[in-house]
Amino acid sequence: MGRMSRRAFAWAALSTLATAQGAAAAPGRPDPGRSRRRAATEMRGVWLATVANRDWPSRAGLTPAEQRAELIAHLDHAARDRLNTVILQVRPTADALWASPYEPWTEYLTGTQGQDPGWDPLGTAVREAHARGLELHAWFNPYRIANHADPARLADGHPARRHPDWVVPYGGKLYYNPGLPEVRAFVRRAMLDAVARYPVDAVHFDDYFYPYPVAGQTFDDDAAYDRYGGDFSGRAAWRRDNIDQLVKEMAAGIQQVRPGTRFGISPFGVWRNATTDSRGSDTRAGVQTYDDLHADTRTWVRNHWIDYIVPQLYWHIGFAAADYATLVAWWAQVAEGTKTHLYIGEALYRAGAQGQPSAWRDPVELSRHLTLAATRPQVRGHVFFAAKDVAADPIGAMARVVADHYGQPAKPPR
Repeated sequence: MGRMSRRAFAWAALSTLATAQGAAAAPGRPDPGRSRRRAATEMRGVWLATVANRDWPSRAGLTPAEQRAELIAHLDHAARDRLNTVILQVRPTADALWASPYEPWTEYLTGTQGQDPGWDPLGTAVREAHARGLELHAWFNPYRIANHADPARLADGHPARRHPDWVVPYGGKLYYNPGLPEVRAFVRRAMLDAVARYPVDAVHFDDYFYPYPVAGQTFDDDAAYDRYGGDFSGRAAWRRDNIDQLVKEMAAGIQQVRPGTRFGISPFGVWRNATTDSRGSDTRAGVQTYDDLHADTRTWVRNHWIDYIVPQLYWHIGFAAADYATLVAWWAQVAEGTKTHLYIGEALYRAGAQGQPSAWRDPVELSRHLTLAATRPQVRGHVFFAAKDVAADPIGAMARVVADHYGQPAKPPR
């Protein structure tokens, strides 16, 4: 995510094509939760981001006791709001929130990459989440190495320093090259190490596969494509296959290491616009995951390569370029008849934030989202970005969601 978060990027990509609309186009002000049935099982999740100390720890260099106290506070808040799942970012930048034999300790704990924080963050998170009736999903970013472009700033012995041929600088950041089979095998082993060590309830990827496009720059994977791309119709098809292979191999690896552990992905919310592909959504998004991130998210759902998908639908009802209502309907159709659970990623971070369209200054907007989604039986819950915003809730948008929709506890779907 870096300083410009994945959510900020999502908004910027769409805003280039449409001016933000005024108030949401939802009819009236529904009273959603008090008269509607609530499912006995539904996803009620929250992302807990560690990259750049976005949510936790609040800053690098806190003592182990202070870090633990902050973590517990987030878990307690989730439990009080009758959420049931915390998605904790445990590998933000080719590093680890556990004692990994493959990668260094994350700098977001101590301020120095590779420095032992003196406690077991992931083990504590799993244990304390379970003690509160929460699932703990381990959130990994597969290919991002650093939010800067200087390999010398990485910890001594970092795999990216030992294998510079694995690394592609792009957009002021460093990435592992998804086109190299040895890279795919390495990142899979590094991530599965956490699954082997801890009884996490699920493995979770976010939206970063190939990086978001940067104007005027080229992701230099020429050598890998020359070596491995000969059987494909073009570079884009080869890149998509690279990501498909990672998804399928990770799914198989999870079941081999810890059977029963689920696998979910939260992609950018638009697969393809209908103007690009008749199977796509009626949107005008500036980014399409199939074309720009080389992530064929629709195929993953239809083929049940993953257990759940959480498209990031971070736009209000009625937004011209990507209407929340339009995208909920599209994703419901994609998920219909499959075994892949559909949850919706919700932009809590935008509620009341400066510079947002007027719809996001209304504390009822987010509750309207859940009301609308409840009309689609394929939607089996929601995940909120992110934990810091659940705690702060500046205009009471999350409190309204809880009052309207989360009156009773619910177990996460299985």
